[in-house]
Amino acid sequence: MSPRKECSLGTFLAGRLVEVGVSHLFGVPGDFNLTLLDQFVAYDGLQTIWTCNELNAGYAADGFCRRRGVGACAFTYCVGGLSLINACAGCYSEDLPVIFISGGPNSNDFSANHVIHHTIGLPDLTQQYRAFKEVTCAAVVVQHLAQAHHQIDYAISEALKQKKPAYIEICCNLAGLSHPSFTVPPIPMNPTLLSTNAHSLAEAVEASNKVLASAVKPVLLGGPRLRAGSRQAAFLALADALGCAVAVTADAKGMFPEDHPNYIGHYWGSISSEGCNETVEGADVVIAVGFVRTDYSTLANYSTLGYSLLLKPEKLIDVDQRRVTVKGGETFGCVEIEDYLSALAKVVSPNAASITNFRRMVHPSRRLERADTLDAAEPLTTANMIRRVQECLTPDTCILAETGDSWFNALKLNLPKGSGFEVQMRYGSIGWSVGATLGYSLGAAADGKRLISMIGDGSFQMTAQDVSSMIRFGATPIILLMNNKGYTIEIEIHDGPYNMIQNWDYVGMVKALHNGSGKLYAVKAATEPELIAALQTALKDKTDHVCFIELQLDTHDCSKELLEFGARVSNANGRPPVAQNMLH
Repeated sequence: MSPRKECSLGTFLAGRLVEVGVSHLFGVPGDFNLTLLDQFVAYDGLQTIWTCNELNAGYAADGFCRRRGVGACAFTYCVGGLSLINACAGCYSEDLPVIFISGGPNSNDFSANHVIHHTIGLPDLTQQYRAFKEVTCAAVVVQHLAQAHHQIDYAISEALKQKKPAYIEICCNLAGLSHPSFTVPPIPMNPTLLSTNAHSLAEAVEASNKVLASAVKPVLLGGPRLRAGSRQAAFLALADALGCAVAVTADAKGMFPEDHPNYIGHYWGSISSEGCNETVEGADVVIAVGFVRTDYSTLANYSTLGYSLLLKPEKLIDVDQRRVTVKGGETFGCVEIEDYLSALAKVVSPNAASITNFRRMVHPSRRLERADTLDAAEPLTTANMIRRVQECLTPDTCILAETGDSWFNALKLNLPKGSGFEVQMRYGSIGWSVGATLGYSLGAAADGKRLISMIGDGSFQMTAQDVSSMIRFGATPIILLMNNKGYTIEIEIHDGPYNMIQNWDYVGMVKALHNGSGKLYAVKAATEPELIAALQTALKDKTDHVCFIELQLDTHDCSKELLEFGARVSNANGRPPVAQNMLH
């Protein structure tokens, strides 16, 4: 082992990031973080990726984290951080351990009681810290060198433990200073992750197995909190042991192998995969693992969005973070999801009734069929587009879908084993996909994977400039830009002139961002043959390029699922207020 040497605070933090798995750090320079960035740039093993704005740096760290399990970004005080905080809120909502690192004011300024630049004009310099504290699991401000080691380790370990973002603010005059507690390489942190109470686990498994032993048609339902650690492997082991039908929620697509014989599709109320809604809600016991209930994820078979009344607590074994609740009653705390799944898989008896019934209802092949003939003059449709994307999918491709109709189209894809899938469904911040494409694509490259991103034109206009960062830093995604000249999802929820957008020359724009530097392939596709040719070029001849394909679609060409979703959201948003007692 190489001898450890004393180093600067910034170098120590860089070492910690690399130790926990951050190979790419995304950021924007500003006067409060420049010395800190010097330490990051100089650190071997940490590649710094500069984005066009702080919000996209946060989105990129989000995307990287989805692929690699942890992410990080760096920004300057207030004008940078308050721009980026929306991305941090998304990471909190989506359970992503991203480390948000801000340069801060000089340590002497905190007690000086004067106003400094980049602030809201008050001498209280905790304003950014207080804002981030609301959307992180741990937030620290490093004002003293002797405390920095503990504060940094605390913030990073809490993020890894709780699967939530953390905030670290470092005073600008401290980043380049050394201290005996800072060493390179750092003494390994080995963060203690949450542990399971053995007695609680044993009782949870016993109670669950008793319910399953008397069940007629049990079903397994996976949710987005399967993302972390070894949960997906443990969920698969339970599926194999139980032998029942297995569904996932829409925001958990890709977290269970879709070539598994017992996989029945995604559960999303009345817009579920064929036969899936009936199978899940017709079960007498549903083991719901990592299932996050929101008005969007539990679309009900009623007139509004809301929690599905047919998925009642009394028939659920609800397996959530640190807790198992059996049929709405007995609750067992301090139980980690993967430990519970692994233990239950060892004792359950097989019960294939639900998958047998499903196979009676649904034709065994639900693959997207390719058209028999092509009409070179026929305008491109979303239905034809998604069929052609399906043909491109291999175990080495991943899908990322922006909020909107891209959700519903991408959910129709049948993923090969090993193919990843990402949506931001709980937070649903349009524009997220551009930065996330940058981060995910760089993170996936280490695994030999290539990303295909499906992005609407309205979303793209919010964050478009970081296609230039993809070109600059050698990312190689295939971006399918859905040009339907407006916010289609919002048109279906509540139409108005505000849902129309200026129609850009998108190919011309990304070519301007390219400006002769880097590798870009950009083309428009208005017909199916043009799309086929563009995809073949992107997949065969331009594997080391950013490939940007603008799909020219009709404004009202959307999925039937979006039509129903929009109607339900409109009804939910338009509910009249309940009767209120007015106090005068």
